[in-house]
Amino acid sequence: MTIRLNIHKIKNYAKFLIIMVLIAILGLVSITIGSKSENISAESLRDEFGIAYTEDIEENGNVVEIDLEASEGEIEIFDGYKTKVWNYNGSVPGPEIRIKLGDTLKVNFTNNLPDETTIHWHGVRVPNAMDGVPGINQDPIEPGDSFVYEFTPKDAGTFWFHPHVRGSEQLERGLFGTLIVEDDISDQYSKDIVWVVDDWRLTDNYQVDPYFVTGHDLAHDGRWGNVITVNANLNESLTVQPGERIRLRIVNSSNARVYAPSFGRLDAKIIAVDGMYVKEVQNASNFELSPGNRIDVDIKIPSDADGESYKIFDNYTRYSNQLGIINVEGEVVETPSFEYPTNPYIPDWEDAINAEVDKEYRLNARRTSGGMGMMGGIEWTINDKAYPDYEPFEFKYNEFNKIKFTNESYRLHPMHLHGQFFKVISRNGKQVNELFFRDTVLLGPQETVEIAFIPLDKGEWAQHCHIQEHADAGMMNTVIVK
Repeated sequence: MTIRLNIHKIKNYAKFLIIMVLIAILGLVSITIGSKSENISAESLRDEFGIAYTEDIEENGNVVEIDLEASEGEIEIFDGYKTKVWNYNGSVPGPEIRIKLGDTLKVNFTNNLPDETTIHWHGVRVPNAMDGVPGINQDPIEPGDSFVYEFTPKDAGTFWFHPHVRGSEQLERGLFGTLIVEDDISDQYSKDIVWVVDDWRLTDNYQVDPYFVTGHDLAHDGRWGNVITVNANLNESLTVQPGERIRLRIVNSSNARVYAPSFGRLDAKIIAVDGMYVKEVQNASNFELSPGNRIDVDIKIPSDADGESYKIFDNYTRYSNQLGIINVEGEVVETPSFEYPTNPYIPDWEDAINAEVDKEYRLNARRTSGGMGMMGGIEWTINDKAYPDYEPFEFKYNEFNKIKFTNESYRLHPMHLHGQFFKVISRNGKQVNELFFRDTVLLGPQETVEIAFIPLDKGEWAQHCHIQEHADAGMMNTVIVK
């Protein structure tokens, strides 16, 4: 009896060993298969990108040359009161530059400010030397000096330009303008209009508050103004005819304020985000427009709307602010009939949620001993380093990459990547499928966002928070595409 019992135990133990060996073998097989599938996944994700946007542009031989001057000046935001500003070519916003896709833009820039400056062409895929970031792409342009920016934009869309030197002051004083790269679709609209949304912090005598990068602004969400304008106007209005179809390009040039435009009863659809056409149009109301972001909105005016007025509000905060108004008057016109312009090649990248994270950026702040500002010194950091102390991350050209942004702070951070477009694939661990590319994404307090991109433009590119006070206080580093 005892002998049989021992044999039985031995048999069971042998079975146990065999099962464990099989589990181990299967485990090794699954690891190997997983590794292979992961590699295949990365390749398939690159293949899915396909021709979502071109690597280069064929120049048409046409050169558009303009002279651009930065100088001091005055504008009238409030009737009867002059506000001292810095501007481009004497106006705020600066000149609306329009060229055709394939044109080469040559800008003869002269700095007549009392401060050094540069120009960054936000969202435009330019040669690395034309990107306008001191210490990375070019030297600062000193007062009285000149510089020639020359490039051929690779994409049609809505872009803008601004300094990349002490942006917390220079943008706030009025240095920004727009670059519109037109394609054949632009001419099909009844009207093609640009609205540059900005906020100003003005004193009681209607001047720009001269206290920049304060401790309060550093410790919070940057400098939010007390006056909101569109094209530097308090009451921007657009007059259209019944039946017209307009393209409204909205640019957020604010230092830090986020907007959520609401279009009410209007038939308004987003056709482009950050200059790039979407895969599918979506309702335009309440899209979060963080500093640096742009949206192109296709608006169809009802043919029976003569005498109507449509107010466009910002609903991001609990206080609703009117941005502008569209007044309808005149004879009815035939509504232009064409399909919404879209980009069907934008990848869904559904499998990207399971791909490994290539790089992670942790966003936070720390106190310094410098005593800067009213509340003491604050540095905003990426991976515990504040610019110019940083370690650039390298990405291989033309390969799928996944980046994770982890906001460890309780403040907002619109993260902007120069030279590249990307797609948001998850928020707080949950998969999302935005049907468009971006160059700037807003992270809320304690939020995690994952993005995916295929770097096609080589060089060293800045990456930073587009809240100007945060960037000036260190929240910037670079990516290198080899």
